[in-house]
Amino acid sequence: MSTPDPSVVPASGALLRLAERAGTDLPALLGARALTAERLARRRAALAGLAHDRDTAVVLCGSWGRGEVTRSSDDDWWILVDGAARPGVRPLPAAVAAALDEVPPGGEGLFGSVAFRDDLRDQIGLAADTNANFSRRMLLVLESVAVTGQPAWSAARRAVLRGYLDERSRDYRPPRFFLNDVVRYWRTITVDFEGKDRSRGPEGWGLRSAKLRTSRKLLFASGLLPILECHRLQAGEMLDALAAEFAAPATDRIAAAFLRYEAIDLGVRVLAAYDRVLALLDDPEVRAHLAALTEGDAPRSPAFAELRRLADQIQAGLLSLLFDDRRLAPVVREYAVF
Repeated sequence: MSTPDPSVVPASGALLRLAERAGTDLPALLGARALTAERLARRRAALAGLAHDRDTAVVLCGSWGRGEVTRSSDDDWWILVDGAARPGVRPLPAAVAAALDEVPPGGEGLFGSVAFRDDLRDQIGLAADTNANFSRRMLLVLESVAVTGQPAWSAARRAVLRGYLDERSRDYRPPRFFLNDVVRYWRTITVDFEGKDRSRGPEGWGLRSAKLRTSRKLLFASGLLPILECHRLQAGEMLDALAAEFAAPATDRIAAAFLRYEAIDLGVRVLAAYDRVLALLDDPEVRAHLAALTEGDAPRSPAFAELRRLADQIQAGLLSLLFDDRRLAPVVREYAVF
């Protein structure tokens, strides 16, 4: 069977289309999308009265950008300026924090501050590309949503994508500059997992491990697959195609890839496993258990064993898509490793 043109298999809405094609439900994933929309509306209302520069957006990342908010999701926000560094950006971080007045940002120093488009776009690699700058750039592209300032957010994301593509893209070849940075991000996540383990000790190991095996791995695949699909495109088509892909949540991008290759059953197995993962992580008792779970105790935990089983199912399905399909496998071998 010939592969459909990717332009007629858009990422937007692909998760629901895949579920409908298979005649299955994904209650946790679709429920999380509804909860994300509901809580985004509340945050937009809370921030509506703040003084706001025209080139500025308040951005939420992580589960918010993936459409996977659960009852325990953090408000991982930062202020994005679609321009060069300057003082006096509005809204002030303190004003945003006071208006939200809910879950504080995470503890790694990425959130609750201001970032500038020019730094994210121009400082790629070398010493100027700090871990924070690099992480914000990847979060912006892969898993972010604008709470306010949608035009500024959209323009900054497009500018970052253009920075990867201009003068480096070739017809019918995945853009290596962008591809290498996405691969670097996945490797950074895995290294940072060990770094957090060293700095924090056993605290939170079970929860971090479960996320690394599932949501973080799917996030990487959701960046890798659209870039590899550029082997179908002329260089001048890549910016619009990638901007459309990355405007959709990560699970839509994954579902779209399975739809393009008519791997419906395989895609459902992957996303049904992740649906179960999301349901487990939204269970307060399971989440508390994982947060207290140490690596040494993990082999005796039924909950962790179930999450490992689901993670193995997710990985097996992704590997099958990437390496077993005769149309995609040559592209993966040529571009994804070296």
